[in-house]
Amino acid sequence: MSATTALPTWDMTPYFPSLESPEFATAFEEATLATDRLTERFDALGIDGGEPLAVDAEVAGQAGELLTAQNGLEERWRVVRAFVYSYVSTDSRNEAAASWLSQMARPMTSLSKLATRYTAWVGRLDVEALIGHGGVAAEHSYFLRRAKVQAEHQLSPREEELAADLYDTGGGAWSRLHRNVGSQISVPFRGGQATISELRSYAYDADADLRREAYHAELDAWKANETVLAAAMNSIKGESGRLAKKRGWDSLLDEALFDNGTDRETLEAMLSACRDAYPVLRRYLRAKAKALGHPGGLPWYDLFAPVGDGREWGWDEAERFVAEKFDTFEPGLGELARRASRERWTDAGARPGKGDGAFCMGTRGDESRILMNYKPAFGSVSTLAHELGHAYHNLCLDGRTAAQRETPMTFAETASIFCETVIKRAALAEVGAEERVSILEAALQGSCQVVVDIGSRFQFEREVAERREDRELSGRELCETMLTAQRETYGDGLDGDLLHPYMWAAKPHYYSSRAFYNYPYTFGLLFGLGLFAVYQREPAGFVERYRDLLSRTGMEDGHALTREFGIDLRDKGFWAGSLSVIADDVSAFESAVA
Repeated sequence: MSATTALPTWDMTPYFPSLESPEFATAFEEATLATDRLTERFDALGIDGGEPLAVDAEVAGQAGELLTAQNGLEERWRVVRAFVYSYVSTDSRNEAAASWLSQMARPMTSLSKLATRYTAWVGRLDVEALIGHGGVAAEHSYFLRRAKVQAEHQLSPREEELAADLYDTGGGAWSRLHRNVGSQISVPFRGGQATISELRSYAYDADADLRREAYHAELDAWKANETVLAAAMNSIKGESGRLAKKRGWDSLLDEALFDNGTDRETLEAMLSACRDAYPVLRRYLRAKAKALGHPGGLPWYDLFAPVGDGREWGWDEAERFVAEKFDTFEPGLGELARRASRERWTDAGARPGKGDGAFCMGTRGDESRILMNYKPAFGSVSTLAHELGHAYHNLCLDGRTAAQRETPMTFAETASIFCETVIKRAALAEVGAEERVSILEAALQGSCQVVVDIGSRFQFEREVAERREDRELSGRELCETMLTAQRETYGDGLDGDLLHPYMWAAKPHYYSSRAFYNYPYTFGLLFGLGLFAVYQREPAGFVERYRDLLSRTGMEDGHALTREFGIDLRDKGFWAGSLSVIADDVSAFESAVA
């Protein structure tokens, strides 16, 4: 089966018939009008920064009223945004989708301004007194306490309004440019044309020549577009860095740590454990290189090459396997997987104009939609389980308000990694020796990406953010910085002459307004593994506690969420314990391929 045969596309008609339908136009217009009305209400009440304000019953009532209104508005826009993005992400050439995305910029800017104004207003209040009034404020205590800190890192109301207005033609525009350029690159390849997404998908092919040729074609394609993409990178990092400094953050990293609900002590404990584990994962890379016939380190183009009896997994088989194994953990998880199949939540096949990679987006209530580029191998079965894990998290968040659902990136990967682990363990227990090699390899591919490759991406972004404070960096300098980061993390696990200098162009995370969209994935992997270890030790009552944790990821900080599981996030030993699970997989892989 090819990667595009008989694969489902998602069904968005439960929301609106089409982008051109009057139902969608009406929903868009009504959401826009509701945004304008709430802006008028903010104006009438003088909701913005200023002098301290005493918290009485009237102020507490206004705080609850406006927060409730913002929650309702966000839920309304969540459906509209998801509908538009479902078209943008699967066909970047869709002019109607591009038009709606552009039209959405103004109300999205207004929403951002309302959030900023509300935060500034909360900064004027005694938050503990406000929470003490009960009601909506008490239900959103974590949100309000964070808002109080955020208020200390805001510019004046006029400056914040200007920053929001300029984003659409600044960082937002550069981000859209990167997405459009990357998805529309098409280069001659083997007598035809190939997109970047298609070239990158060949990295998983069994044909070694195809993998190598696709790698070189991809690098050439990025090089031909490096000037435009370097401009996008410099503009986004320059804007983000300057705003962070203006808002009183010591660095972009400090702002990102706050946004992700963690601290430097936790980050350093995790990164230190990862650095200690790099040599272990280099053993995996060298073992894979040997299995593929490479005398030294593994060339980049074989990072994702299949090893062992990597039999094909058809889409129907993948869906069935995932649902059945989810049942062994929790029947509700298995039913979610079947529901996603029945209701066509997933867009699974690669095609021109469709974005690379995979994601899950919440849409309405407990519903989600999943994008992936399925390949008939166990790695894609694992990706399906991963994205369904996000959908399960969305299910557990159902009933929470928009503000209560604001999960930091560090915990956004909890359910997805947990679900991947369930699937991997089940597969390893059932398959024969040859297929066991391929499943171990697929698992270690993911672990290596999340621990080592993301380590290189974090190192790259930290250096670029620091250097961008002084000047722009050329495409050549960005490539050199990326190569240095890859050499220091992958070490002798990879062939130093066959790395990927354009990974900065390939990864869309760098082009988001949120800086350091990388280390939270490492956090998610290792926390998910640590949580699975708790489940194995203490299965009684775990499912109930686990679902409760997922439902509260936007309502408490990480240390409070993990305390009842006996996990200390600032303890390097916790992270090392999770990494030891990966070390066991490396040893098993070495023995299997030997």
